[in-house]
Amino acid sequence: MHPGYAIERVYLSCHPVDFRKSIAGLSALVEQELGLNPFDTALFVFMNRHRNRIKILYWDRNGFCLWYKRLEIDRFAWPRGEAGSTVNLSPRALQWLLEGFDVWAHGPHKTLNYQSVT
Repeated sequence: MHPGYAIERVYLSCHPVDFRKSIAGLSALVEQELGLNPFDTALFVFMNRHRNRIKILYWDRNGFCLWYKRLEIDRFAWPRGEAGSTVNLSPRALQWLLEGFDVWAHGPHKTLNYQSVT
């Protein structure tokens, strides 16, 4: 994504998509199959069935942008799910995913909520 783009939400499509789809096909998939607004300030992340390619679609002020990454050897860790299902990620978790970490196998430390220090 370009510098200055404010990411509010990240949606991962759990089911592999046909990577012949480009901006028009993926934006229609976001709206019709996932039931989300493709013009929202969010990233919509898709993977192919071999899990070695990722496409990220987002709306930037006056047009759609499509970001693409292909791994030469490895595969991305990806959640299982049916067509139309999504998983929400934080922008930081997306960065970890793109760097090759399995976000679901090794989650962050638990959040502790204390009421008092004594």
